[in-house]
Amino acid sequence: MELFYNQYGDSGSPLIILHGLLGAHGNWHTLSRTAFQDAARVYAVDQRNHGRSPHADRMDYSTLAADLRRFTDHHDLGPAAVLGHSMGGKTAMQTALEYPDRVDRLIVVDMAPRAYPPHHTELLDALARIDPEGYESRDAIDEALAEDVSSWPIRQFLLKNLDYDGETYAWRMNLDAIRAHYDDITAALPTTSPFEGPALFVRGGASDYVTDEDREGIRARFPNAELVTIDGAGHWVHADAPDALAAVVTDFLSAKTP
Repeated sequence: MELFYNQYGDSGSPLIILHGLLGAHGNWHTLSRTAFQDAARVYAVDQRNHGRSPHADRMDYSTLAADLRRFTDHHDLGPAAVLGHSMGGKTAMQTALEYPDRVDRLIVVDMAPRAYPPHHTELLDALARIDPEGYESRDAIDEALAEDVSSWPIRQFLLKNLDYDGETYAWRMNLDAIRAHYDDITAALPTTSPFEGPALFVRGGASDYVTDEDREGIRARFPNAELVTIDGAGHWVHADAPDALAAVVTDFLSAKTP
C-alpha cells in the first residue's frame, strides 16, 4: 500500500506526521510548512482509509504500523522521528514498539496507549446517514449534517473529508472500514518489549485524553518518555496552541540524545 503524503523541505532529518481519526495530512499543513520545516524534512502522511491514501478492509494498529514501516523503507528514510496525534499517536506508538529500528524519536500528541471509550460512534453514524451524492452543494451537506452534529467547528472538520469531482460529492475516507474496525481503533496497545528511545508525550491541559493515571501505562511501554502539558489546549493541540506545540516539538527534535 502506497500512502499519500506531502513533503515539506528537502534537508534535515526526516519527521513523519500522522493525523488522527477522520483527519488527513492537511490538518498539519501550517505547522509542517512553517515551524517544522525549519527543524526537519517533513513527511505529512495520509493513513490508510483516510485522505488520498488507498482504501482497504483491514484496519488495526499492527496493520497501520506495517504501512508506516513500508513507507519508511520505500522512501529510504532510515530511522525517522515520528509524530502522531490521537489515532495517529497510537500508530506512532505501535510502530515504535514493533519496529524500533525505524523510529529515531517518538512524539505523541494527546493520546495514551490505553483503551478508550467509543467517543466517535455518534459522529460516524451521522456521517453514514448522509450519502453525499444526493446533494448539490457542500452547504446542503453541512445543513443535513447539522441535524445530528450541532457544533460548527466539528462539522467543518468532518466536511474536509468531502471529495468533489466536478459533478458529484463523495466521502473521501473509507467510512465502512473505519466503522467496522472502530473497536480496533479504540483498543489498548500491547505491553510487549518497550521502546527505549527518546519519547515525548504532549497533552492538552483542557483535554481528558491523557490523565495522570496514564503515566504508568506510558512509562511501561516508553521508559524514557517525557510528558508535557500545554495549558488551555484541548484535544486538537495543534489547532488550539500551534506555537506552543511547535516550540515543544522543535526543542525535542534538536535535543541531543544521552
